[in-house]
Amino acid sequence: MSNGPGQLFVVATPIGNRDDISRRAVEILLRVDRIAAEDTRHSRRLLDYLGVDRPMMALHEHNEMRAVERVLACLNQGESLALISDAGTPLINDPGFPLVRACREAGIRVVPVPGASALIAALSVSGLPTDRFRFEGFLPRRRAARIALLETLRDETATLVFYESSHRVVDALADLTAVFGEDREAVVARELTKLHETVKSAPLGELSTWMAADENQRKGEFVLLLGGAPETGASTGHDADTVLAVLLEELPLKQAASLAARITGGKKNALYQRALAMSRV
Repeated sequence: MSNGPGQLFVVATPIGNRDDISRRAVEILLRVDRIAAEDTRHSRRLLDYLGVDRPMMALHEHNEMRAVERVLACLNQGESLALISDAGTPLINDPGFPLVRACREAGIRVVPVPGASALIAALSVSGLPTDRFRFEGFLPRRRAARIALLETLRDETATLVFYESSHRVVDALADLTAVFGEDREAVVARELTKLHETVKSAPLGELSTWMAADENQRKGEFVLLLGGAPETGASTGHDADTVLAVLLEELPLKQAASLAARITGGKKNALYQRALAMSRV
């Protein structure tokens, strides 16, 4: 225990494959004074696998505000704590935001220990654009609320990312199809890093039919990804070509495409491909 306040380590844990935890994360978990976990019984199995035997305390959505006071008290006494969730990176659709905010407001150092995240893992293998994406977490449980939210996202041009549970994934895909159309490009990422990992790309209508027909594919944890809506105000024709031509005279290709995207509102990847073609002429 130190003379000043301790530190809070926000530690990412595996989303499925236990061996995905980093060496640094294990070292932090071995030396902190306490570990705050979303579900202590669930996390104990991982900690036992890692050989970590530290005192634990629960911090979840039902006790979060009360737990913050207890954690702050421990930190102010000089203890160091690690915050972990059931899987992946804490705070990313998991508890922890009030604690991190309270620590920063109190001048207590908060240290990221990065690692697995289902959101980033799914994006990295989806084949959808990743230069801009919008994460919406879990969709509302009630259909009316779910449809209302999806309607507000109909014209979003960034890649859309949702989490979904096994008992609502069929309804979610059906509603996504109803709002965005059966031809919208989409990906279902299921049970990432686990034995039955599945990443399937197809138009929304096809994915919805496939999921409804295959009971085995409705088991586990899901990330749903949708390609963004077409850019309505952007142009990759004469105007964009003119901008690219000027920029390519002064800048490297990648930088020219990036700046052209900001100027025209076009997609950076499409403008990069256009700039590449122009540079070959």
